[in-house]
Amino acid sequence: MTEERQKDWFGQFAPPTGEGGRGAVVFRQSATARRYRLSLRRDGVAVATIPRQGSRSEAERFVEMNRDWLLRARERQGRRPRAADVWAVGTPVLWRGSLVRIRAAQGERPSVCLGADVFRVPRLEGDLRQALQAGFIRRAKVELPARAWELAAQTRMNLTRVSVRNQRSRWGSCAASGAISLNWRLIMTPEFVRDYIILHELMHLREMNHSPRFWACVESVFPGWREAEAWIKGNGGHAGL
Repeated sequence: MTEERQKDWFGQFAPPTGEGGRGAVVFRQSATARRYRLSLRRDGVAVATIPRQGSRSEAERFVEMNRDWLLRARERQGRRPRAADVWAVGTPVLWRGSLVRIRAAQGERPSVCLGADVFRVPRLEGDLRQALQAGFIRRAKVELPARAWELAAQTRMNLTRVSVRNQRSRWGSCAASGAISLNWRLIMTPEFVRDYIILHELMHLREMNHSPRFWACVESVFPGWREAEAWIKGNGGHAGL
């Protein structure tokens, strides 16, 4: 979840005929990667990371060697729960860790309820996603930084800045300057998942990697991190990640 210095080096590469998953593969050169890596983004695009001294031809061979893994990963991704495309009254939406149905609220002005929280909307008919997500973001920009500063003080981390962003493929990121960025969608998750992501990024200020030392730091401040990772794996799709 650290911010790597990297760039899309070779653009998109159309997979050969017979590829189990038909999404594109993006080849990306990283200044910090030490080996070739293959990952699958949540939009179905595979990313082949190339170390600084690597080559496109070697990366293509690496993708070919891991074709079966990519097929299985895309199949698993296809089975993951996803948020509804249209949010209308009655649609179940992930909110603060639970799937709750959107309910029309009483009052002169159009509003809806998610659990105990009330959100103003332009109208009760049609797709409410845009209006509700705008409300989620407003709350996230208040609640997530406040919690990050609180946890930084508890763990004595030198946090310099907290921003809330619309990150499409990660829950959070950090920089060596002491700044962290948090995905606004954390407001939709349970509190223990929110705290785990914040502490994960704070521990990167000690170890800017995912080495055993980093995970030991995470364990020391959040022993339940495995449960949080399991929740993310099983339920992150409901938040759109």
